[in-house]
Amino acid sequence: MPRCKNIECKKQFEKKRPNQLVCSYQCAYAYQKQQLEKKAKREWNKKKREIKESLKTREDYFQEALKAFNAYIRERDKDKPCISCDKPAGKYRITSGHFYPQGTYRNIALDEDNAAGQCWWDCNKNKHGNLLEYRPRLEKRIGKERLEALDKRRLEVRKYTIPELIELKVIYKDKLKKLKNI
Repeated sequence: MPRCKNIECKKQFEKKRPNQLVCSYQCAYAYQKQQLEKKAKREWNKKKREIKESLKTREDYFQEALKAFNAYIRERDKDKPCISCDKPAGKYRITSGHFYPQGTYRNIALDEDNAAGQCWWDCNKNKHGNLLEYRPRLEKRIGKERLEALDKRRLEVRKYTIPELIELKVIYKDKLKKLKNI
């Protein structure tokens, strides 16, 4: 025997018609009202998402892209030791540490050469990146030419456009998925 679809009733009943969902006229009325409320809620949530999306600033898009980028860097370097102190990744929480701080150097904040896995508590938070140890290990990891190119790129003035930030977010999410599937 089917159960009444009315949330407040839920009694078992015997069907009199093949498409009958509820046990009585009162439950039919209540069920109809529940369905209309669900539809109104779905429409409101859709409208709310659209409004929220329309109010986003470039900074909001930048933060979303940065979040995807940092997740990719953490996954990429999860098995490597900390770039600043060589502590093993498994024992310490690894985060995405930027050599040139992403708050100051926004133009290279989403540059893979500028970020590496770094132990969060000791080097990134308490030693503010531990940059004295970071640079020689970064040079060893990416090479002298790429590090010099990074030094030059940090001085360039560049602002990401919203479409670029959306594209970067998608790119880094895809890269992260590929890394996790391997």
